[in-house]
Order: sequence, then C-alpha cells, then structure tokens
Amino acid sequence: MPTERLSMRRIRDLLRLKFSQGMSDRAIAGSLGLSKGTVGNYLMRFTQAGLLWPLPSDLDDDSLELLLFPRPPMASLLNRSVPDWAAIDQELRRPGVTRALLWEEYRAQSPDGFGYAWLCLVLRAF
Repeated sequence: MPTERLSMRRIRDLLRLKFSQGMSDRAIAGSLGLSKGTVGNYLMRFTQAGLLWPLPSDLDDDSLELLLFPRPPMASLLNRSVPDWAAIDQELRRPGVTRALLWEEYRAQSPDGFGYAWLCLVLRAF
C-alpha cells in the first residue's frame, strides 16, 4: 500500500532544512520523523522538477504540488487498449472464471493496459 504524501508544509520544511540550514538527509529524517529514503525521494522530485532554492515567493502550495507530483499525460491514458466489456461480462458468468484471470488475459494482450483496480472499478459500474 503506498504511503500517504507529506503535507506541503512538511515538504517546504524538508526543503528549508536541506537548502537553508544545510542539514544532511539523515539529520532531516530525524528532525521530521521520516525515513532517509523518504527525504531522498522528495529531494529527487525537487531536482527532477527543475526547481531552485529559494522557491519563488509567488509559488503557492498547489503549484508546488503539481511540479513535484506531475499528473500523467492524458494522451497516454487515451492510447490504452480498452477491454470488450460485454465479452468480459459473459465470461464472468462461466464457472471458475474470475476477474483476476480475465485481467491477466487482458494484460497479456495489452501490456500497457489499465490496472486490475481500474478493471474492477469499471466492472462494478457495468
């Protein structure tokens, strides 16, 4: 299960401790009660976003979050193969056929396809 994202206030504190105070990742982790890996992950995101310290004064929390956690481009979502829902519904009526089995078959045909949770979510609405 993925860990919950830090609040933007804590992320700003982490960045301040690193760049203004010059603290090591280990010291920051101890100060904020985080793992060194978590500190490294947020610093890597900061670097990948091309940000510099100090942050611009007009950069609000929502904008910083979008820079650190970019959303996937819509084009990649639209290019994914969508399963035949009617066929899946028919297959699920057969004994021994599970959603997991049908998802594995779908992913074998479409390796870049949607995940299992998405398939289950759509099937609940179908």
